[in-house]
Amino acid sequence: MRNPLRRPTPHGAPAGDNRLGAVLVSPTVLVLVLVIGYPIIAALAQSFYGAPGFDEKTGFVSETEPFVGLRNFTDIFGPDGDRFWNALENTSFFAVTTVALETVLGVAMALVMHRALRGRGIVRAAILIPWAIPTVVSGLLWRWIFDSQGVANAVLGTHILWSADGFAAQASVIIADVWKTAPFIGLLVLAGLQMIPEEVYEAARIDGAGAWRRFTALTLPLVKPALLVAVLFRLLDALRMFDLPYVLVGPRKPSVETLSMLAQQEAANVRYGAAAAYAVILFLYVFAVAFVFIGLLGANVFDDEARPDKEPRRVRRARRAEVPSAAGVSV
Repeated sequence: MRNPLRRPTPHGAPAGDNRLGAVLVSPTVLVLVLVIGYPIIAALAQSFYGAPGFDEKTGFVSETEPFVGLRNFTDIFGPDGDRFWNALENTSFFAVTTVALETVLGVAMALVMHRALRGRGIVRAAILIPWAIPTVVSGLLWRWIFDSQGVANAVLGTHILWSADGFAAQASVIIADVWKTAPFIGLLVLAGLQMIPEEVYEAARIDGAGAWRRFTALTLPLVKPALLVAVLFRLLDALRMFDLPYVLVGPRKPSVETLSMLAQQEAANVRYGAAAAYAVILFLYVFAVAFVFIGLLGANVFDDEARPDKEPRRVRRARRAEVPSAAGVSV
């Protein structure tokens, strides 16, 4: 029984429960601050320094990194920033294209894995194997497939230089990434499908709804929370793409160079300030995409309406609105 002397919070929970919750969550918050917060602050501070070498102001060679302020950022967005805009375009193109294809294939995989057919366990294992393979191993595998004398050209009967540059290199990265990560979306959507009661489909069949009608009116709305989470995770991961195009095609290829690859190249050339500036811009870009995605499409992921064990929020609001009018009715 709740103690009436305990002061409730605006959300209805006692203040002591909130303090206990804060104490229990504090170790996780501390780890997140150390693992995520400190690298972000360190990268932001590093972006204000230049590369050691000749100092134009003093005329001497300096072994320390000089403070250059916002010069690294102005150089990125300045007249010599063509490489940055190309990397930003490649990053956005890969993210949108791969996530769109992976969403379609992932939903199809989830529907296949969800069906009660013979050998369903073998089918699920075969579909999930590409996702379990490390990205570097997957890149080396597809590099062998897309070799000039590889399997892809032998099957197509052509002689395409997939790993050279241009659209063929982009297509090879998209195919390899979709093959590897579409099962991830399929796995999360499969978890959402298994939460749907079979009685819902039985009622739809009795009402005469066909397969396509059941899919659009029942399956998609009910798995929408799981699908949105899967798409959000894949979108954020695709924006940070580095290892697959780096291994499959190689560095300094304009058609596949991403922001992560550009930052790595600057760091490899001991230009840590410029690399940190690219990393900060990439972080802000990913943060903005996540914020817009959750604000526009993912609101019901964190809403109570997505929880089947709770009454929808709009029903509770309507019920509270009816209380004053009901109190004024004389019996």
